[in-house]
Amino acid sequence: MAILPDWYQDNKYKMAKYSRIEVASQMKENGMVPLFFHSDIEVSKKVLKACYDGGSRLMEFTSRGDFAFEVFGALNKYALTELPGMMLGVGSVTDAAAASLYMQLGANFIVTPVFREDIAIACNRRKVLWSPGCGTLTEIARAEELGCEIVKLFPGDIYGPEFIKAVKGPCPWTSIMPTGGVLPTVESLTSWIGAGAFCVGLGSQLISKEILDNNDFDGLKTKVSQVLEIIKNIKNK
Repeated sequence: MAILPDWYQDNKYKMAKYSRIEVASQMKENGMVPLFFHSDIEVSKKVLKACYDGGSRLMEFTSRGDFAFEVFGALNKYALTELPGMMLGVGSVTDAAAASLYMQLGANFIVTPVFREDIAIACNRRKVLWSPGCGTLTEIARAEELGCEIVKLFPGDIYGPEFIKAVKGPCPWTSIMPTGGVLPTVESLTSWIGAGAFCVGLGSQLISKEILDNNDFDGLKTKVSQVLEIIKNIKNK
């Protein structure tokens, strides 16, 4: 009989703590989803804590490195025990097997760079929010037919805010989260949210290499707080 690794035995019955409705509501309230990857678990915890202390209740951990699932497993346990209300999800997921693995580790949402029906089926089966990368109105429509609440527009800088504005014309019910090409500035956030973005994804423009190299987690906390305040002010105009 095969002996399963500790990380699997600890998590094999784990489910997402937050429903897809709760996650979608938090995305709308926050208006921003920070995203990052780091191979060091302790550094990842500090990044997550800084974003949490800055007011974010969402984090997308991008699955882009070797053994990323091990880092995520440890990070989600930390969030569950130390950061009440933090909804941790996974991005850069490219197939249903990876989505299923992360959901077993408690991922509260799954974000993908592409639209794949196998991921939709896996996530819908567990009632976990999934946000697929789409680049055409046909892809968006098909994703919504498969139960997608929030579509990811990626890479956002290729399409721009005008794409969202155009889509919202014939499809005002569509919720779009641009990622890539969004800057943590008043001008950039105003253009995206003003065009109708449901929320925005912010990666290296928010959690920069400079911040990580300098261990400037207080600076990250401040930056997250400032971005959330900017978004709040834009929405209240």
